[in-house]
Amino acid sequence: MGHAQGAVGSIMGRRCRYLHLDVFTREKFGGNQLAVFTDARGLTAPIMQAMTREMSFSECTFILPAERPDTDIRMRIFTPGREMPMAGHPTVGSAFALALDGVIPAGRRRWTFGLNIGPTPVDLDWDGGRPAFAWMTQQRPVFGNAVDGVEEAARAIGAEAGAIRSTGLPVQEVSCGVPFVLFPVASRADVDAAAPDLDAFRRLCRRAGLDDHAMFVFSLEPGGDGATVYSRMFAPGLGVAEDPATGAASGPLGCYLVKYGAVPPERAGSILSVQGVKMGRPSRIHVAIGLDGAAIATVQVGGEAVLAGEGELFL
Repeated sequence: MGHAQGAVGSIMGRRCRYLHLDVFTREKFGGNQLAVFTDARGLTAPIMQAMTREMSFSECTFILPAERPDTDIRMRIFTPGREMPMAGHPTVGSAFALALDGVIPAGRRRWTFGLNIGPTPVDLDWDGGRPAFAWMTQQRPVFGNAVDGVEEAARAIGAEAGAIRSTGLPVQEVSCGVPFVLFPVASRADVDAAAPDLDAFRRLCRRAGLDDHAMFVFSLEPGGDGATVYSRMFAPGLGVAEDPATGAASGPLGCYLVKYGAVPPERAGSILSVQGVKMGRPSRIHVAIGLDGAAIATVQVGGEAVLAGEGELFL
C-alpha cells in the first residue's frame, strides 16, 4: 500500500467521479455491485487498485481513451486483489453506465471495449433512449484438465462426494478468457450448502494442474425461477470471498453445459444462470452459445443493469 499512497500523494486533491450500478438485475440492490470511474486519465495501476479496495465491491472499472482504432474506449478492471484480463459484470455494467452517461450515443448497437485481453464487443438493445440489455462477446472456450478424484473435489467445496458423482459431469477447468474450476452438484440445496475449504481447493488445483483463483458451484435442478442452472462463485485468489454474479464464469459454464449435453443444441442460445441468491443479491445471467455444427462458434453473456448511485472518491 505504500506505493499506492505515495502515488496518490502526487495527485492529491483530485476528485474521481464514479457511477454505482447493480448488474445482472433489473432491481436496485440486487445483482452485482460495480463502480465505474468515468475518467481514469492520469491514474496509475497502484492507485486504481487502492481505489478498488476502498470501494469494497467485487470489481471496479476505470475508463480511459481508446488506445487502438478497432476499439471505442479503453477500460481496466480491478478486483480487490488484482487487475483482470476481462470480466463479465464489469463489462456489461460499464456499457450501461456509459450509455446512461451519454458516452455511448442512444441507439448505438455495438460498442467495443479495449480490455487487457483485447477488443471486446458489446451489443446493446435500447428502450427509447435508454439501454435495456447488453450482450458481451467472450472468447471461445478452452477446456482445461478434469479432476479424477471426486472425494478430493468434494472436500474442496464442502460437499458430499455423492452430490458430485450423481451428476455424471466432470469437475473441470474452463476458460473464455479467465479460468474457472466448475463443480457440478445434484441439487440447489447442495449449492447453498457449499462451504469451500481453501486449503483443500489449492491442493486439488496443484495436483490436477488447475488455476486456483476461483471455484464455481452449480446445479441443474429446476426451480420456480425458470433458470437453467443455479450457481455460486467463490474467488479467494481474486480477493472476493463470494461473488453474486460472475459473467466471466458464465460463458465457460454455458460452453461446458453444451459440450457435455446437459443443455441440448436447440437450447444453447437461451441458457439462464441464477446466482447470488444465497447472498441476498439474486442475479440473472443470460448465456448464448452459437454452434457451427457440433463446434462452439460464439459465446455471449448478457443481462440488465440499473443505476443505484453516483459519487466521488477524493484522492
